[in-house]
Amino acid sequence: MGTFPSLTHVAVTVSDLGVSVPWYSELFGAEAVLDEDTGPFRHVVFALDGGMLFGLHGFPDRPWTTGYDPRRPGLDHVAFACGERAELEQWQGRLDELGVKHDGIVDAHYGSGLSFKDPDGVPLEFFAPPA
Repeated sequence: MGTFPSLTHVAVTVSDLGVSVPWYSELFGAEAVLDEDTGPFRHVVFALDGGMLFGLHGFPDRPWTTGYDPRRPGLDHVAFACGERAELEQWQGRLDELGVKHDGIVDAHYGSGLSFKDPDGVPLEFFAPPA
C-alpha cells in the first residue's frame, strides 16, 4: 500500500435542494455539473478547483424534525483551502456581498479561519495556514 489517498468528494445531506442548490451555486460561483435522481435521493454535484467534488443529497421522503447539531456524532464542518490570510479577506468580502452571516476571520497559531453556515446550519469554513 502507498500513502493514504486524498479526498475526492464531500456530500452533505440538505433539507431542501430548492434552497441549497442556488445558495451553493452563488457561493461557488458555478452551476452544478451533475443533477440526478438516484432513486432514494437526488444528488447534485459541484466541481471545485483541484478536482474536488462537493455534493448535495436530498431525500424527498425524509421528515426533517431537527436541525444540524454539532454535538451529534457525524460531520463537524467542511473547510475550504485558502493559500494565505489575504485570500480569507477576499472571501469575507464575498460572503458579505452574498449576505451570508459569518464569524469574521479568527487567527490562531495553526492558521486562520473564516466560519459560516449553509441554509441548514452545516458549518463551513475558509482556512489558511499560518504565515
